[in-house]
Amino acid sequence: MSLSNRPRVLVVDDNAAFLDNLQELLGDAGYQVYGASSCREARERAREGFDVALVDLRLPDGEGTALARELKEKVPESEVVLLTGFATLETAVSAVRAGACAYLMKPCAPNELLLTLEQAMRQVRLQEEKRELARRAQVTEKLAAVGTMTAGLSHEIRNPLNAAALQLSVLERRIRRLAEEQQPHLLDPLLLVRDEIRRLDHILEDFLQFARPREFRPESVEVKLLLRRVVDLLGGQAESRRVRLMLEGDGGESMPPVMGEEERLRQVLINLAINALEATPAEGLVRVAASREGDMALIIVDDSGSGVPMEIRDRLFEPFFTTKAQGSGLGLSIVHAIVTQHGGSLEVGSSPEGGARFFLRLPLAR
Repeated sequence: MSLSNRPRVLVVDDNAAFLDNLQELLGDAGYQVYGASSCREARERAREGFDVALVDLRLPDGEGTALARELKEKVPESEVVLLTGFATLETAVSAVRAGACAYLMKPCAPNELLLTLEQAMRQVRLQEEKRELARRAQVTEKLAAVGTMTAGLSHEIRNPLNAAALQLSVLERRIRRLAEEQQPHLLDPLLLVRDEIRRLDHILEDFLQFARPREFRPESVEVKLLLRRVVDLLGGQAESRRVRLMLEGDGGESMPPVMGEEERLRQVLINLAINALEATPAEGLVRVAASREGDMALIIVDDSGSGVPMEIRDRLFEPFFTTKAQGSGLGLSIVHAIVTQHGGSLEVGSSPEGGARFFLRLPLAR
């Protein structure tokens, strides 16, 4: 198990020898352990996050019960176990009131401590599962709302948009017949409105495509040709942004084809590449590469932008979740749905270039 996946335990005790013993015992048991010898130090450590806190009842700068209550407020999804060498009925009641899930006498047997910790971790995992179920229920409700709106959107919005676009086109042709000195102050607002209509049309298309996914009809798709078309298509956009867009290596030339729909896979890669271009500052780099990974094709899109913060990576493919000021928040959700339909996977990580790295895996044709 990697360090980042190990359960995190915060041990708060002013007895240095006891603290060292607990850190060694819990570390050997597979926990990631942080130590603190005072309330002040515990508050600082708590900012890093934790799953379970073991808190001594008596600390040099405060009471453990007050600290337990404070830690629960700061990290509600965590659990707290209070430790004491002076157990009384009053301290046990105080522990319960402070929100502690267990109360242990010091010195406690290693087996008893590990069992109590595992029970606390079960509570943490249960709360996490409840939050995940609630999140999925929210997503399901959003999808149901999209489905309900779709039929009306198709006619009630697209028809007026098409009519407005047609009239703007007629107006543009009439303006261009005028003298050149009269055109700019008339064309500028017209072109702005036209671009906004196009943006609305793209948002509407996202809604329709997400709510009504097409039937899947896979065929053999050459990775090399797919990537080359995407890079060529976006070359002008990259140049206008002064970003270098490159296809690394042989671009999948030595790789067997994948099974899928070329048009939809192209849509996936265009979306990922455009996001990378938009996130990359001038003179930056967006790199596309392909390699074989067992029976899968691995396509990587790197950029030298600011990257995707860890705290939002889990939500990146949720419907309607977006960090952009404009847009439907459906682009990456649609991409993820297409990849899943192809039997593949899509993940986000950190790029060696300092920005984001998207890992796209697709099954090879057999």
